[in-house]
This record gives sequence, structure tokens and C-alpha cells, in this order.
Amino acid sequence: MFDDVNDLYQQVILDHCKKPRNFHELPAATCSAQGHNPLCGDNLKLFLTLDGDVIKDASFVGSGCCISKASASLLTDNIKGKTRAEAEKTFTQVHDMVMTGTVNGDVGKLAVFAGVHKYPARVKCAILAWHALVGALKGDAQPVTTESEQN
Repeated sequence: MFDDVNDLYQQVILDHCKKPRNFHELPAATCSAQGHNPLCGDNLKLFLTLDGDVIKDASFVGSGCCISKASASLLTDNIKGKTRAEAEKTFTQVHDMVMTGTVNGDVGKLAVFAGVHKYPARVKCAILAWHALVGALKGDAQPVTTESEQN
């Protein structure tokens, strides 16, 4: 059973890597943030369109490893329609899951990243887009980086 789940997770990550969803600039974005992972060379820019407190649309552009790109793709699918508070809660769930491997609450397809904790060098790849999300929601002008992320 475990191998089947692992294979499924790998398929989901590869699919989102090869065919990332929402991979384009968002001209009507109300906020955005740059993200950089110096360790792996991942660079991305996340775009959000907010209507009041609700994330109406999300997209990203950039380059990076498969895990980074898949994470940004799944993030943009996941947060559409969520409030700021819901998106921040999802960040916490995903961050904890990527760091520990423990899935808390319903994270849907994002559970594919639960196994990343076994590969400390990949933790920063999986969490980069999520730090960009927090930066965009806070209106941070400085690019976010994974340098402070603990392995």
C-alpha cells in the first residue's frame, strides 16, 4: 500500500512540475512577492488578486526544481477562494507537514509534500512558494528567501 501511495504522490508532483497550473503573470494582481531559494536556485514570483479579504485569483512565474514548481502550482490551485486567514492557516499546516511529515487537518492534494521532510535539502524547495504567499499577503517589498528555514 505504501509504495502505491508514494507512486501516486510522485505522479502528482511530476504532473504539476511538467504542466504547472496558473503558470503566467497576473496583470490584475493586487499584490505579489518574489521568492528565492539560493540552495537550489529556485526563483519565482507569486501573484494574487484580492477582493477584500478573499483571494480571487493566484498565479506564478519563475524557474526551479520540480518540487518547487509543483508546490507553487498546487498552492495557486489551493488558495483560490480562501480568505487571508484561511490561506495563512494553510501555510502553517503545509509548513508543519513539510518539516515533520505529519498531516494535520484536511490539506487535500497538498499531502503529496508530506514525504519531503525525509529529504532536508528539498524542504526549502517545497516551502518557497508558501513563504512568497505570506510575503504577498503582508505586502512585503523585499523578496522572501528560504535562508532562514531550518532543515
